[in-house]
Amino acid sequence: MLALPVSGEGGGTAADAVSGLVVLCCAVRLVRHRLRPLSRTAAVVLGLPVVGLAVAATGAASPGVGVAGLVRYLQIFVLVPAAVLLLVRDRRDARLVAWSLVGIALWQGAIGVHQYATGTGASYMGEEIRAVGTFGPTDVMGMATVVSFGLVSALGLALGPGAGTGTGARPSGPGLPGAWSRTAAVVCALALLVPLALSFSRGAWIATAVTCSVQLALAGLRRAVGVFAAVAAGAVILVGGLGVGTAMLQERISSITQVADAPDQSVTDRYTMWAAAVEMWRDQPLTGVGLKGFPDHRDGNASLALSSGSDTEGAGSGYQRQPLLSPHNMYLLILSEQGLLGLLALAGSWLALLVCGLRRLSRVRRSRRGLDCALVACGLLVWQLVDFAYADIGGPSTVLTALVFGLAAWWALAPEGAGER
Repeated sequence: MLALPVSGEGGGTAADAVSGLVVLCCAVRLVRHRLRPLSRTAAVVLGLPVVGLAVAATGAASPGVGVAGLVRYLQIFVLVPAAVLLLVRDRRDARLVAWSLVGIALWQGAIGVHQYATGTGASYMGEEIRAVGTFGPTDVMGMATVVSFGLVSALGLALGPGAGTGTGARPSGPGLPGAWSRTAAVVCALALLVPLALSFSRGAWIATAVTCSVQLALAGLRRAVGVFAAVAAGAVILVGGLGVGTAMLQERISSITQVADAPDQSVTDRYTMWAAAVEMWRDQPLTGVGLKGFPDHRDGNASLALSSGSDTEGAGSGYQRQPLLSPHNMYLLILSEQGLLGLLALAGSWLALLVCGLRRLSRVRRSRRGLDCALVACGLLVWQLVDFAYADIGGPSTVLTALVFGLAAWWALAPEGAGER
């Protein structure tokens, strides 16, 4: 569904509807086959956010707003992840999900590169060159998120062992032998570097760099050296041979280290909204201002440095003024709207997933069976947790966030042995 152009603004999407159908099918399957639901640990970890969400929903501006926010949070962080955990049966299923992420990333990335090359992308510094895929100029992070997920998945698949490792091991990819699957994954990872760069998304760059470094470190020094060499060679070809390193791209990269000295307006707005979120939390430290309450309390807590919105145009859309309705930091959004109770519940759930996932990864490093699935699941979770420092939920690509948490939950919380089958 995310391969299709996004129509309309706000509200649910076709991908959201499909995610709801997945949850429904999972529930029907459990009832029909009388399957055991989540284990006690999985129920606690995935159900922990419900406490803070329920309290924050009661503090919303109206019952309708509270219910809408509660349903959205439950979809992304509870229901869809639980359904993915229950429906993914073994490594073959997990690899299918990973390759699906690579496939949608290649599709969106190809559209983004075409937009950059033909000047039909979103507006950036007066030129319509920003790669946004099918998401349009109002969701400039959409393509960057999808491409990042695909790149992290491809790298995890490339770092995994061959299909012939161990008796009875299945092929590493859907229909591909192990060696060919890893080679294809390397090629895909290198190819996705181009649209990621052309997205001009600093947050996605930082999260991807951190995640890939973590994946390489977890995979072992020998593999890390080989991958670094491949990435360096690809960078030389892209920048030196194909001229991808334009002046705008270089300026965008250098701006990462200049946000404190000479920040642009987008950085100033972000810092201002971060400060506003902290002020909201200080007013209501335990429970926050209520779900979806940030826009209503923003102006009363923000300084005059905050602009009225951001300008968007291009990629088939006319000029629009986008209001700034969130702090673009998931942790501060939770803190301001749900207070310490909500932050501890949600962040505690994510931290538990990460710890359990890394523990299981350490157990399979010696046998290396299932290592590729471990690197994909843990890598996607690390990317999302790092990116949450620069972004929050919102937009059509958010449904993939639910899928990422579900895949991480499968690796971390599935019954012992599920990751080795």
